[in-house]
Amino acid sequence: MHLLIQGCKQNDRDSQRLLYQHYYSYALSICIRYSRNVDEAREVVNDGFMKVFSKIDQYKQEMSFKGWLRKIMINSSIDQYRKELKHQHHAPVDLTVGEFTLPRAISNLSHEELIGLIQKLSPAYRSVFNLYVIDGYTHQEIALMLGISEGTSKSNLLKARENLRTMLEMLNKIPYEKAN
Repeated sequence: MHLLIQGCKQNDRDSQRLLYQHYYSYALSICIRYSRNVDEAREVVNDGFMKVFSKIDQYKQEMSFKGWLRKIMINSSIDQYRKELKHQHHAPVDLTVGEFTLPRAISNLSHEELIGLIQKLSPAYRSVFNLYVIDGYTHQEIALMLGISEGTSKSNLLKARENLRTMLEMLNKIPYEKAN
């Protein structure tokens, strides 16, 4: 990995391609939690890798590269959130089930189905939920990252959890149907 990173620091296209291919799935797994859909997540991943390659000189070898990459992908997701926020009116969460059929038991939800529910949250709720619950940031850190107050961060987390609970309750009421 060290040689690949050194190649990226020298703007070697093959090294950049190999690094991108090696970490693409990991980066996508981070960005998809913050995005409305897979296409948006892919866009964020690509933006994130552009930052990785432009800031690769800031990476210190004693750091975990995966941790450094994770932070860049989270920050790229937050940048996308800020772009969305400028163009977003706060609409109620769409509580419809969506395109996939879900089993009755909540414990049987797949990872993809859970991510699908998180993606239905508003950008503000989704970002705070992911930063706090999944990535372990404090409300103070989230407030600084998103440019909101700590109280707003706490409120958004509470509302995100309430919305997710409502969506899960609705799913629990749907009779189990076999996929076609």
